[in-house]
Amino acid sequence: MEWSQAIGISSLNDVNEILKSGKAIELINLCEARQERQYAQAADQIFWKRHSCRIVMMSGPSSSGKTSSSLRIAQQARVLGLKPKVIELDNYFVNREDTPIDENGQRDYEALAAMDVAFLNEQLTDLLAGKEVELPKFDFKEGHRVFNGNFLKMEEGDILFMEGIHALNPDLTPAIPRDRIFNIYISALSALPGGEKDHGSTTDKRLLRRIVRDNRTRGISPEDNILRWPSVRRGEKRNIFPYEENANIVFNSSTLYDVPLLKYYAEPLLCGISESSPAYEKAHALLGFLTHITALKPAEIAAIPPTSIMREFIGGQTL
Repeated sequence: MEWSQAIGISSLNDVNEILKSGKAIELINLCEARQERQYAQAADQIFWKRHSCRIVMMSGPSSSGKTSSSLRIAQQARVLGLKPKVIELDNYFVNREDTPIDENGQRDYEALAAMDVAFLNEQLTDLLAGKEVELPKFDFKEGHRVFNGNFLKMEEGDILFMEGIHALNPDLTPAIPRDRIFNIYISALSALPGGEKDHGSTTDKRLLRRIVRDNRTRGISPEDNILRWPSVRRGEKRNIFPYEENANIVFNSSTLYDVPLLKYYAEPLLCGISESSPAYEKAHALLGFLTHITALKPAEIAAIPPTSIMREFIGGQTL
């Protein structure tokens, strides 16, 4: 990236040298300033198109930081006087018994047909026409939609924000003209020139993020996460990657310090996977990648702002 080269970082070795020289906090602050600038630029574009595009759709692969990015973009939009209104696409699932079955005989909750496209489009059309609608809430325990009196009507300056795996797929919103939707694609791309050659696989980076986050918040072990990863990747290739070209802007959620940060948390978790585990080969490969990384220290990690995208994975976020 031109930006990383402009600040004198062109390789993983450069990052390691900065960390070893005690300048980690300076690097963290610089990366966070860079990201905040990108969030502001995204909000600027939404503001410029506010009269024609009143819907913002965001998508990206697993562990790209979609939740944090959408919140920070919405925050920047508020600074400009816009009023983001969040519609959670997960509330538009069809009833569980109507969920399509995959080739293995299991219910496919990631398929577009698992979404009630017709009802979503009916509500979006009404909202854009200035009508009031009652938003649904999906009861995941019971497997059906309920209504709790949550009404929404679009007022002056209101912008609808939606995030989900199908958000950039035009088949999700066939009733809405394409020029009325602003699409954002969020992914953890390489933060260094040369991409994967210098900074390891961006896919592995997302897996490390997922391992750290899910071990902390969702009770999913590193072993289980590694074993589930191929299925996650298949879903991304089917439902997300084919539509990234529809994005008005692509947001890179990587920073120059994220892998050194992830090493601190992920390395002991990966070391706990035994050689007899079917996840061991992948865990060993990840550990091999991390041997080339200088880890952040606890005092340096403490300097990461509470609004940072990386706080989504390690905890302590205030968004």
